[in-house]
Amino acid sequence: MSRYRMFAFIFSAFSALALGCAIVAATQPTQPGNYGIFSGSSDIGIGFPGAVVFDPYTGVFSVKGGGADMWGTADGFHLAWVKLQGDASLGADIEFPAHVPSPLAKAVLIFRQSLDPDSAYADVALHADGHITLQWRDKAGDVTADAVSPLRSRRIRIERHGNVFTASAQSEDNKMIPFAMHTVAMTGPVFVGLGVCAHDVKNITTIKFSNVIIERLSN
Repeated sequence: MSRYRMFAFIFSAFSALALGCAIVAATQPTQPGNYGIFSGSSDIGIGFPGAVVFDPYTGVFSVKGGGADMWGTADGFHLAWVKLQGDASLGADIEFPAHVPSPLAKAVLIFRQSLDPDSAYADVALHADGHITLQWRDKAGDVTADAVSPLRSRRIRIERHGNVFTASAQSEDNKMIPFAMHTVAMTGPVFVGLGVCAHDVKNITTIKFSNVIIERLSN
């Protein structure tokens, strides 16, 4: 029997109705909108409002975000999210625009304890200059750390097994290759989603996520 129980969504005109119940975090209001497989869209730690546009015909998420960085002890970015409990993975192809505010602008696939700027989290991040990292904050208010992938790819994935998070990037022969793992303790349902950070407090950028797949993983 397969160890995976699919919670994968193949996008079509009907997939926008897949999840209809938005969950509002007390400190980060959910923006009204249609987010496909995701339940909400929130600005985290930033002044410039971001947004998410979902195209049900192509399955593409266009995520607009600002923010100085996702680093240090607090983050600034925009997040399209759904709350999930237990083991899961999130994968996507990522396309940056021709011009970005910074070579360190980033698109992330993230598991996050809360929508607070200093929340514990683990993500796989593709930067505008092409480098890929597993990033994490072990607990609220801690300093972020990362591990860099030797691969360069448009497709990335992050998996959660218990409190162990594994980041992967696609190789030239289209295999997903794990490059780093780290343990971050998270409890209860967590926020899982697509994030964009401009790496420039005075600007915003829009990044496209396609072929987005969430899988629920079982032992």
